[in-house]
Amino acid sequence: MEVLWNRGPSTVQQVLEALPPKNSLAYNSVLTTIRILEKKGHVKHIKDGRAYVYSPLVGRKEATRFEIRRLVNRFFGDSHEQLVLNILEDRNVSEKELARLRQILEQGGKRS
Repeated sequence: MEVLWNRGPSTVQQVLEALPPKNSLAYNSVLTTIRILEKKGHVKHIKDGRAYVYSPLVGRKEATRFEIRRLVNRFFGDSHEQLVLNILEDRNVSEKELARLRQILEQGGKRS
């Protein structure tokens, strides 16, 4: 999805070429992933000659929120609190990130 969001409409070969070299995925792996995304309604294709050109149907923000909801459901029993606590307990959270989280929490508290 990242490649399609950045490049716009692309063939499987173009997506493959845009991936970082360290990934070194096979053409069929990329094709399978794109077909799964299409089946889920995240991507569509149009035929251009012999090739299919794929485009994203969902934006980055919408896809991110969907995946976060799925993550919260699968791993945290639908508890956003448990997700946030897990993140805060992670030793890799920077002071800058913690300050931003505090700011968001304070703004949310003012709206309640």
